[in-house]
Amino acid sequence: MMSSVVELKKLTKSYGDVTAVNEVSFTLEPDKIYGLLGRNGAGKTTIMHMITAQLFATSGELKVFGEAPYENSRVLSQVCFIKESQKYPDNYTVKDVLELSSSLFPNWDRQFANELVVDFQLPLKRKMKKLSRGMHSSVGIIVGLASRAPLTIFDEPYLGLDAVARALFYDRLIDDYADNPRTIVLSTHLIDEVSRLLEHIIVIDGGKVLINEDAEELRGSAYTVAGTATAVESFIAGKTVISREPFGSLLTAGVTGRLSEQERKKADSLGLAIAAISLQQLIVQLTSRKKDVKGGARG
Repeated sequence: MMSSVVELKKLTKSYGDVTAVNEVSFTLEPDKIYGLLGRNGAGKTTIMHMITAQLFATSGELKVFGEAPYENSRVLSQVCFIKESQKYPDNYTVKDVLELSSSLFPNWDRQFANELVVDFQLPLKRKMKKLSRGMHSSVGIIVGLASRAPLTIFDEPYLGLDAVARALFYDRLIDDYADNPRTIVLSTHLIDEVSRLLEHIIVIDGGKVLINEDAEELRGSAYTVAGTATAVESFIAGKTVISREPFGSLLTAGVTGRLSEQERKKADSLGLAIAAISLQQLIVQLTSRKKDVKGGARG
């Protein structure tokens, strides 16, 4: 059993004097669903392009299935990378794309692909260039799922898909992953939608790793406390505060850390309301904190 599917050590990518990815280190283990999250321009897509050998690293080490991925067909045949703006030859129909995929991916499941075509109501004979944006996204999702590639990466795969189609994607992904475990990376800004799927979360901010944690651990790791400003200030003294949102004489503060029973009682006695922070709110607050230290988090 291989210990890691992907291993990055101090991986760096610079363009002239701009460093897009700055000494990033993490590993992806077999048979886990990862969220690779962060704001636009944080460096996520650059990292995915290096893992899938579409970009060279400037420095650092990168191994995929224990080997360097660049021009390595043994490695790349085990990787499926679905990105939002996937380009296909103009004259290709949906059927042509699926046929091509069946020859590219050794684990391709034709029956599963056909079931997904029905689920997503795709016209097999229509040319790719004539598809709506949502249908175009559906084709990518079908290729990603039916490829059953040991490393499958979805980069914002659902532009143009409505909530029903996105929910269908998540359901099919979870069902198939249960029967055919593999390493799946979801890079998305719809964090709350996918948070129930994610087992491990890596947040990239400004080209660096900000968070690399088990999703369960992260879920209970922050909360908001709301009430009169004086009561809130006395409660949060000495705690790690990640956001402050004043409203008249009231204050809502985001705090990292777990709440003890004693602290819960103290909050009660001060008349404070405590609420969990969703994964999305937590990540938004952590990634906007540096840019906006005084005020509340900006999306």
